Amino acid sequence: MPGEQVNPTMIAAVVSGLLFIAMLVFIDIGFRIGKNRKKNTPETGDEGAGTVDAAVFGLLGLILAFTFSGASSRLDMRRAQIVQEANAIGTAYLRVDLLASSEQPEIRKLFKNYLESRIEVYEKMPDASAARGALAKGSDLQNQIWSKSVAACQIDPTPRTCGLVLPSLNEMIDITTTRTMATVQHAPAVILGLMVLLSLLGALLAGFAMSPQSKRSALHTILFALAISVSVYVVLDLEYPRAGLINLKDMDQAIVQLREQIK
Repeated sequence: MPGEQVNPTMIAAVVSGLLFIAMLVFIDIGFRIGKNRKKNTPETGDEGAGTVDAAVFGLLGLILAFTFSGASSRLDMRRAQIVQEANAIGTAYLRVDLLASSEQPEIRKLFKNYLESRIEVYEKMPDASAARGALAKGSDLQNQIWSKSVAACQIDPTPRTCGLVLPSLNEMIDITTTRTMATVQHAPAVILGLMVLLSLLGALLAGFAMSPQSKRSALHTILFALAISVSVYVVLDLEYPRAGLINLKDMDQAIVQLREQIK
C-alpha cells in the first residue's frame, strides 16, 4: 500500500503543469543564450550542433517511449490480476461445498466478510490509512478461513477434499500478495527524473535553435512544451491508475460482481 495519503492525480497534474512552465522558461533561456552568442561571437558557427540536438531529442523520445510502455504493461498486469483474484475467490468459495456441511455456514460467512474487505481495499486506495486497515482486516480473515478449512478437512476422511479445497485457498491468498506488491511497482524515480531533465534540456536546445530568428515562434514554443508535459502526465497517470483519468474501476467490477455469487 502507498506510504502516504496523497492524490496521485493531483501529483501528476502538478508535475506536468510545473514541467510545462519550466519548459517555457528554458526555451526562453536557450533563445536568449543563442541571441547573446550571435551578438558577442558572430563568427562562431553551429557545426556539430545538429548532432547534439539529435542525440538529446532522440534520448528524450526513447525515455518517453520506455516509460510509457512500462507503465502501460503494468496497467495490463494489474487488470489481469483483478480477474485472477476474482476467479480465485470464486473457485475457493465453490469448493467449500466439499467440506462437512456442519462447517460450511461459518466458513461461507467468513468468505462474505473477506470479499467485502478486498473490495474495500481498492475503493479506499487514495486514503492510504483506510486501505491499510482494510488490507489488515482481509489478512486476518484469510487466516481464519484457512484455519477453519484445515480443521474441516481433518474431519473429512476423504483425501481428495483437502487436495481441492486447500490449494484453491492457497491461490486466493497468494494473489492478494501479488496484487499488493503490484501497487508499489512503478518506474524507478531516476528514470522519471531523467525524463524531466531531458525535457528541460530539449527545451533549452529548442530555444537555442530558434535564436537566428528575430523572435521566438509562440505556436511552436507552446506546442512543444504542451506535447512533452501532456506525455509526462499520461505516463504518471498510467503509473497510478486508481484516482486519475485512467483507472481500474471498470475492471474492479469482476470482484464486485462476486457479491451475487457469495450470498
